[in-house]
Amino acid sequence: MGMPLRTKIFAAILRRLSKPIEEVEPQDVPMVREKRLKLQSTKAGMYVFGKEDPSASVEERIITADGHEIRVRIYRPGGNNLPVVVNFHGGGWVQGNPEQSGWLASRVAAQAGVVVASVAYRLAPENPYPAAVEDCWAATRWIHEHAADLDVDPDRMAVMGDSAGGNLAAVVALLARDAGAPALRLQVLIYPGVEMYDKWPSEIRNAEAPVLTSRNIRAFTRLYLDGADGTVFTASPVRAESHEGVAPALIQTAEFDPLLDNGTKYEAVLVAAGVPVTHTTYKGAIHGFMSLPGVTTAAKPALAEIVAAIKTSL
Repeated sequence: MGMPLRTKIFAAILRRLSKPIEEVEPQDVPMVREKRLKLQSTKAGMYVFGKEDPSASVEERIITADGHEIRVRIYRPGGNNLPVVVNFHGGGWVQGNPEQSGWLASRVAAQAGVVVASVAYRLAPENPYPAAVEDCWAATRWIHEHAADLDVDPDRMAVMGDSAGGNLAAVVALLARDAGAPALRLQVLIYPGVEMYDKWPSEIRNAEAPVLTSRNIRAFTRLYLDGADGTVFTASPVRAESHEGVAPALIQTAEFDPLLDNGTKYEAVLVAAGVPVTHTTYKGAIHGFMSLPGVTTAAKPALAEIVAAIKTSL
């Protein structure tokens, strides 16, 4: 299956309108973020990124965890003592925000009957690794510890993330296993980046793919790590000494994505450790498809798969 025409058109427009991250000076990254946030609120942005499901209510909270204030955007359907999914947005650990995940998070909440808490973790280069890991892990623990206040069930928790957020969800699942709590029931990893250094065949094959190129990946990695050791599992979760006992996983990947093999490799290490895994590669899809429901055809079937997995697990 080839790439859909509207996706090709979007990719061509994107190349003309946006400067690749490797050409952005570190001090200019906050300005790029501001432009992205403004674009999301325009009519064109809402068409591309999708609108939040109005049947899920939205609440903003500022929580204090491990000495840091963390913004959490909470999507809630009707009901009490519901399961909770902690969501981490994508953006290469450098850009992005919970709002860009609004289409996905609100629909998961409404259709699966769960509370979805999207975490606004600190971003590089101002706050390089491990700041994002610390915030995501702290927020997950806070939600578990304050379940009664949030009216959620601490025994029915999952994590979810796309791209860099998929990396963070995989890391949090490993940290939760090591800590013994929360006992996560599922990790939803949407085209995750699980390795900081190795370049696998899909990255070579899709080096100039829409939305994310091989050069983009290397630039995001440099900004995020800022010289830190990326071989540790909290940066490259595929390198963990053991994956035994970690939460079951749903992994979703895209055919035309340089990170495709990241999902395949992670599936392999999880299966080898006896962890139940469902892995679906969406044909014709590009990296970021879940945040681009207006220009991709994979977002809706992938959403349905996520909703079904969450209902089964939680």
